[in-house]
Amino acid sequence: MWKFFARRTAMSLFALVGVVVLVFFMIHAIPGDPVDNLLGEQVQAADKEAFRRRLHLDEGLGAQFARYMGNIGDGTLGRSYMDPSVTVSDRIGEVLPYTLQLAVCAMLFALLVAIPLGVIAALRHRTWVDTTAMMVAVTGVSLPAVWIGPLLIYLFTVKVPLLPPPGALAQDWRSLILPSITLGLALSAMLARMTRGQLVRVLSEDYIRTARAKGLSTFRVVVVHGLRNALIPVATVAGMQFGALLSGAVIVEKIYARPGLGTLLLRAITQRDYPVVQGTVLVVAALVVIVTQLTDALYAMIDPRLRGGGRT
Repeated sequence: MWKFFARRTAMSLFALVGVVVLVFFMIHAIPGDPVDNLLGEQVQAADKEAFRRRLHLDEGLGAQFARYMGNIGDGTLGRSYMDPSVTVSDRIGEVLPYTLQLAVCAMLFALLVAIPLGVIAALRHRTWVDTTAMMVAVTGVSLPAVWIGPLLIYLFTVKVPLLPPPGALAQDWRSLILPSITLGLALSAMLARMTRGQLVRVLSEDYIRTARAKGLSTFRVVVVHGLRNALIPVATVAGMQFGALLSGAVIVEKIYARPGLGTLLLRAITQRDYPVVQGTVLVVAALVVIVTQLTDALYAMIDPRLRGGGRT
């Protein structure tokens, strides 16, 4: 058991190191000068050079990378080029709760839609109900956020103004409804198909037939004996898809003008604010690794076969 967790932890740390190195060198390979973006092209060359020295951009990549690693070590993640008085970690800390809130709500929406839809389709296997439910699921997977988001905004904030428009106060819980649906729709469709497939497989097992032969109610057979086992891989996939929700939040936050990591990252990329870009990507990667670790740990406790390295 401990060897399993140690191996997973080592792999996760290696992945984070890879993210740190890759993001640093990729962002420095992008054409353009952050000093030109900050000061404009009309500023004299001497002033630009002085500003470049203040940001340590006159140093070689090796020295800049060493400084960046030092900033990771002290927990500040560096200082924003746009506002050097604020550390990157403080800037991220201001908006991280909004992104986590959106991702969690999107996950809850996906599960609340996917599980009932998958169960209904499995219980009506090979009927029009099953076909209709899976068509709905396929449609959900096919709808991109950049299309479904504006459509929902038009329907529920313009045509029928039931919900607040984009840019509404993030403290208003109603402002989370449309972004959560937009972000969680594709995941709900995928999990619905998976729930249906797993439950159909489980309901054909011998122990389910035995439970029915004993006279147990359909509810007890399906929920207690069938659904509990069918949801194990579904829960695992849902946990691993949490990282995809964090990534998808970049687009959704932009569509709905919400504060969050996505909005912060896009602004930093536009402004060529290297420390903020590097810090934001690192935090997102760390969150993905943590959630994946927790999912692996939960799955290993449920299925002892994985503790010996059965999972690749």
